[in-house]
Amino acid sequence: MKPYILGILAAVTLGCNQSKQQEEQAPEISADSIQTVQFTTAQMQAADIQIGTPDEQMLHEELVLQGQIEVAPENIVNLSFPLSGYLRSAKVLPGSKVHKGQSLAEIEDMQFIQLQQDYLTAKERLTLAESEFERHKSLNTSKASSDKVFQQARTEMQTQHILVNSLAQKLQVIGIDPGKLKAENITRTVRITSPINGYVSRVYVSAGKYTSPTDPLFELIDPGKIHLTLQVFEKDLNQLSIGQKVLAYTNNNPDDVMEAEVVLINKNLDSNRMAEVHCHFKKHNSVLVPGMFMNARVAVTGGKALTVPQEAVVRWENAFYVFEEKKPGIFEMLAVAPGRQADGKQQLAAEGLKTSTPLVLKNAYSVLMKMKNAEGDD
Repeated sequence: MKPYILGILAAVTLGCNQSKQQEEQAPEISADSIQTVQFTTAQMQAADIQIGTPDEQMLHEELVLQGQIEVAPENIVNLSFPLSGYLRSAKVLPGSKVHKGQSLAEIEDMQFIQLQQDYLTAKERLTLAESEFERHKSLNTSKASSDKVFQQARTEMQTQHILVNSLAQKLQVIGIDPGKLKAENITRTVRITSPINGYVSRVYVSAGKYTSPTDPLFELIDPGKIHLTLQVFEKDLNQLSIGQKVLAYTNNNPDDVMEAEVVLINKNLDSNRMAEVHCHFKKHNSVLVPGMFMNARVAVTGGKALTVPQEAVVRWENAFYVFEEKKPGIFEMLAVAPGRQADGKQQLAAEGLKTSTPLVLKNAYSVLMKMKNAEGDD
């Protein structure tokens, strides 16, 4: 019985020794070997793989804001006429472009005739008063006329001067040049002209309507003075400043980017905890009209961070990695936590990652593909 047991034990021992030898002869496959790949110098040159180190720099990010085109109150003209009258004709429609001095409408009334008559009559009386003043001045010098008569002549002349000047101002207000007015060209019709270069946004009247000085006739807008008003949340307001560059675009044409500049920041918040930021365009664009909605991007400064070119970071199975060069031509996959992206740079962080860590900065996906192909061959 004992020899039989000894034989079994010897067989078991021999089998164990053979199994142990086979394990020692088999190559070990560790987790590190799966995350490492090797390139020859020729392969790196062919794949254009470039090695470098991360940079520590101020990374800029962008605020994406919404707003609309508006016009400052001083650039909107609600045109009326200082005297009452019947509108004889209206020559423009909403949207019509106008230039300064262009006739928009014609208005007529009998009082226009009376005003011109009063001016020409006062002007003739002024001529007579000036002549009488000069005559009495000469007589007073030789004591042929009393001082009282001379003073009366001077008062009459000055009174006529005042009357002529006041009537001339009234004529200018309604668009009649007193210097060109003569008895032969008295008119009952007066032109209503545009005081600005721009376009007509609204027409409130039609031909034949009787208007008073308080009635608006036209609304004009100077499009060269339009601006962009952006809505900014309270938490982002401190990231904006006067003079900051703004890139604006419409939803319909996002590639047509228009440059603007922050000129005013309203510190008052509305019920939605938002404030208005006003921006002026560097160059006027004729497609912009008041009320148009626009988007805008504003570059703001973040803190210092380690950054690499965006192509240095690869994504694999919902995680992000870079490749650290452990030895010449040998790269190890290193998991990183990505941050903001701006100006072609990617912010990242990882344990042990420093500005001296050698990384693949260009064609990192070529390294990833070779690593994963090697895993498939295994």
